Amino acid sequence: MRKPVYLDYAATTPVAPEVAARMAQCLTFDGTFANSASRSHVYGWQAEEIVEEARAQVASLIDADTREIVWTSGATEANNLALKGIAETYRATHTQGGHIIVSAIEHKAVLDPATWLESQGFRVTRLQPGSDGIITAAGLEAAFQDDTFLVSIMLVNNELGSINDVKCLVDVCKPRGILFHCDAAQAAGKIEVNVKKLGVDLLSLSAHKFYGPKGVGALYVRRAGEVKVAAQIHGGGHERMMRSGTLATHQLIGMGGAAELAREQLSEDSLRIATLRDRLWEGIANLPNVTRNGSPSCCVGGILNVAFGNIDGEMLLLSLRDLAISSGSACNSASMSPSYVLKAIGLSDEHAQASLRFSIGRYTTVDEIEFAIEHLRSVIAKLNKA
Repeated sequence: MRKPVYLDYAATTPVAPEVAARMAQCLTFDGTFANSASRSHVYGWQAEEIVEEARAQVASLIDADTREIVWTSGATEANNLALKGIAETYRATHTQGGHIIVSAIEHKAVLDPATWLESQGFRVTRLQPGSDGIITAAGLEAAFQDDTFLVSIMLVNNELGSINDVKCLVDVCKPRGILFHCDAAQAAGKIEVNVKKLGVDLLSLSAHKFYGPKGVGALYVRRAGEVKVAAQIHGGGHERMMRSGTLATHQLIGMGGAAELAREQLSEDSLRIATLRDRLWEGIANLPNVTRNGSPSCCVGGILNVAFGNIDGEMLLLSLRDLAISSGSACNSASMSPSYVLKAIGLSDEHAQASLRFSIGRYTTVDEIEFAIEHLRSVIAKLNKA
């Protein structure tokens, strides 16, 4: 039985084979299995050495200092640590109030912590994007209040692929001393992510979005006196007192190896993937009532979000059994309600529910794209006749 063509790389990527092989060497007694915090014997020293090598590889991917990388279990924890950790530090020196700005189309890993912070007495503004899914500097500046202390806006949107000009957004925050956090989970390994050029104070990463393992990520924390993150997990003071817990050596090696591969192959991967994405769109663009969601020009190469007119979205998704695709974020896939991201850029409930996200990756082939085009055209033709 033929497996469906996998076009859901934005949900997760397979671990690169060379990365998986390196991870396997850190699991058994014959490998580097020890606790990297065990500094009294050679096993621990060896584990610490390769963990720090992995930290350097992740730092190199985003042009950070190794001391600015804090290991986490993924971007969800990194986002929580950034928002809650900065808010807690702010509350320690302010008796009340505190204003935070996020975009309305952030991942739930930012929106849900923001909602929780509201329950703790902070005020949150959720900025609406344009129809292209992009937040403007003028819109951000207009939302500032006297006590705004933190902004969190993603670099690449996980459903649309739209790219925010984060540097411009940071530039309007800096004169006011407002800290800037960026969720870069969908950007790293796909476009250049350089924390020095962007000027961000905090940035979240997730290994499984760039061919590393699930269950590991990192938070970049700029080394500066004004960037103080209160720990949200306590118990040993690991990661410079910001995130306690025994480090999962094999996971960190996986993230480090994937980061190094992503850096080395960034230009090649991004060009090839964008070419495949464009071919897929060209192959279906002339179908009746088909429109592309988001910005066609300011979009990461691997994501294509398409509305299929008046066709029932659930029926379309079920009919495309030979394609592994999604109707939006994997975190919301159990919900049949229309995507809040698509609603935020102005789509009706009907069009939002008739939209699908195709995401292409390193292992996608030309033949798979041609098959996807043929399959889509065939299924839509049948549904339109029904």
